Amino acid sequence: MFSDDDGVRVLLVDDGSGVAEQEALVRVIEPVVTGRALFLPPLLLPENLGKGGAVYSGWRKNTGEELLAFVDADRSITASEVNRVLELAKTSARPTAFFGSRVKMLGRRVERQFKRHLIGRIFATLVSEILGIPVYDSQCGFKVVPRAVFESVASKLTIRRFAFDVDLLVQLTDAGLPVVEVPIDWQEEPGGKVRLIRDSWRMFRDILTIRERRQDRR
Repeated sequence: MFSDDDGVRVLLVDDGSGVAEQEALVRVIEPVVTGRALFLPPLLLPENLGKGGAVYSGWRKNTGEELLAFVDADRSITASEVNRVLELAKTSARPTAFFGSRVKMLGRRVERQFKRHLIGRIFATLVSEILGIPVYDSQCGFKVVPRAVFESVASKLTIRRFAFDVDLLVQLTDAGLPVVEVPIDWQEEPGGKVRLIRDSWRMFRDILTIRERRQDRR
């Protein structure tokens, strides 16, 4: 889908998985990325920073791109869907953040485990009610944010684990910057490191932390 000449650059970020695993990762991807302008050298973090920390490290790594994006590495979203949303961002009349949303509308196809869908809906409802920001799917692993928009709120982003998406949403919204949820095709892949009960509780605590900090600023 993406070529070396279309202006898109892909940066793989390893979130401190350890020397042995990182060396194995490099061996696997080296035949694919060598000599390709599409791929930047992988960013191998020396320690685990959390999902948000890894995303932000990648976004700060290179300073020439006007649009920043992240996509989960589990292949749940296709390159064609990524390209479709990137085109929306490129043609937007004003700088706008586009958040992927796993919702069956506008002809989109979403295949997820029922329990993950249910927990996701509960979490989104809590985000909406506790923070007063209507959102259908704050945790979808695909987002596109203009660099200028990200840099305008970067110093205020404090959540580095799985609820970093909510922190980003709040900071953008409070700064008066538009955020658009885009329905996407999503095919859930097995595996993943999210433990639904444990991590949902941690994310809930992060929401309360975000609310407290938000109230302190007012």
